[in-house]
Amino acid sequence: MLLKMSWDLETEMISRCCKGDSSAWDELFDRHYASAGRFVFQLGYNFTQEDVEEICQEVFLSVIRSLDSFHGNSQFQTWLFRIAANKARDYRQKQQAAKRGGGQVTLSLNADGPEEGPTLDPPSRAPGPDDTLMTTERMALLHGTLEKLGEPCREIIELRYFAELSYEELGQTLELNPKTVSSRLSKCLDHLEEIARPVFSREKIPTTPSNG
Repeated sequence: MLLKMSWDLETEMISRCCKGDSSAWDELFDRHYASAGRFVFQLGYNFTQEDVEEICQEVFLSVIRSLDSFHGNSQFQTWLFRIAANKARDYRQKQQAAKRGGGQVTLSLNADGPEEGPTLDPPSRAPGPDDTLMTTERMALLHGTLEKLGEPCREIIELRYFAELSYEELGQTLELNPKTVSSRLSKCLDHLEEIARPVFSREKIPTTPSNG
């Protein structure tokens, strides 16, 4: 019952947004901005908070421009995460291109004003220097293998494990039945393992001198 009430409330909110109700837009941003930020943060092991802010601004600009194309076949947040995944991928590719070209990536200022959306509070990944070093290198390897997967495998894995969508939500988003979702995800994970095995077997994590 609560799920239906939430769905009905969001449907009504989206309808108001499409009619130009500014207060409905504020509600929509407040409801989804932080979760979109957490999702984007997980997609980029080396994204800074400024990177996440800039990507989220692009995501919600895209939502504003294309909300009328959302027909309610999936939850709004699921549709939003697909946009966020694409924007994060575009941003990462832009960063890589700038690094190869010796350029600098332009970062946005922190969005502290209410007109720019709520300020993000991404979780820390840094419990300690040694753990940070290993985590960063392994995350880099993981994201490198994901990049080699290509679509549609990369999308289904990102939505399942980074956005934490259920099989039902994946089916609605990707327009697949649950059995196909399960089969595709299994095959994609097998493919990811094939790519990751030789990469991680060559992994060399720098060690620090022992205090003992």
